[in-house]
Amino acid sequence: MARTKSLWDIPSTYSGGLHVPSVSFWLVGSGVTSAFSSAGNVWNFPVPKSGDARAMLKITQPTMAYPEERSRLSKHFDGPESSYKDRWADLWDAGDFLPWDRGGPNPALIDLLDQRKDLLGDCFIQEVAAVKRRKRALVPGCGRGYDVLLLASHGYDAYGLEVSAKATQRCLEEEAANAHTYSPKNESAGAGESTFLNGDFFQSNWASDLGGVESFDLIYDYTFLCALRPTMRPAWAQQMSRLLTKNPSARLICLEFPSYKDPLIGGPPFGLTPSTYVEHLSHPGVELPYDAKGHVKEGSQDRISPNGLKRLDHWQPQRTHEVGQGTDWVSVWSHQ
Repeated sequence: MARTKSLWDIPSTYSGGLHVPSVSFWLVGSGVTSAFSSAGNVWNFPVPKSGDARAMLKITQPTMAYPEERSRLSKHFDGPESSYKDRWADLWDAGDFLPWDRGGPNPALIDLLDQRKDLLGDCFIQEVAAVKRRKRALVPGCGRGYDVLLLASHGYDAYGLEVSAKATQRCLEEEAANAHTYSPKNESAGAGESTFLNGDFFQSNWASDLGGVESFDLIYDYTFLCALRPTMRPAWAQQMSRLLTKNPSARLICLEFPSYKDPLIGGPPFGLTPSTYVEHLSHPGVELPYDAKGHVKEGSQDRISPNGLKRLDHWQPQRTHEVGQGTDWVSVWSHQ
């Protein structure tokens, strides 16, 4: 239930540990109103003097993550970019601190696969010589593999990629324990195969064991881009463009999270607005300018790059994980 709390009674020295998925607060004073939105972050801000009764804090979502978890995650990744990927692997190897694990697929992906066949088509594709095959789906940074199992239940041959061998092992354990709960969604089409791979998304050697598979008909990104440092975004977009099959029916699905978070707070997860996806996916591999507030500058390039992707649809899902309720966006992309 939403609740509104006055800052009247909070000491002016208060340093907020506001660990909630969606926070909106207005500070009104000296004729200036500032509005902010955030979630799951540790906010430190000066609280108005008790004489300013107009200052209000409105908390609209239940708690998600504790400040110490955010701090621990930030400190873990405080190091050179060259060791960034290894630090993710270290968390999986330890196995005692995985705050991003939600225990199942995102409801927004479930609804998209169930309801938007007009956008995604079916799970088969016709190739040369009238040969029909299952579409191949890729989930980079797949975690325990929930989304991979879901995509396979919809008839895709689904591949999950993780940088940690331990994470890949966890995927196999999840599959062995719970694959039976992901029953085929279409009995005539049946279920596809689930494959879990250990490798670096930004390299190509992980695909060497896939029997000539070099691209995918569907790619799903959720909590992957936001896990990467902003300097890695051009390479992320370039790899997405390269891995997405150059077929009119191929789709990249991005569940955009966390759009509520101030980019200057840092991460992971790093704050992402819809414009971040638009600018980078329209110009894969291009180093784009950002403003002083950490937002990508829109329209800095004259036109979409030849290998750029175009956004086909964009909406806020009715259902998603609680942490992103009301702030998550879904975007679906294809080659031009």
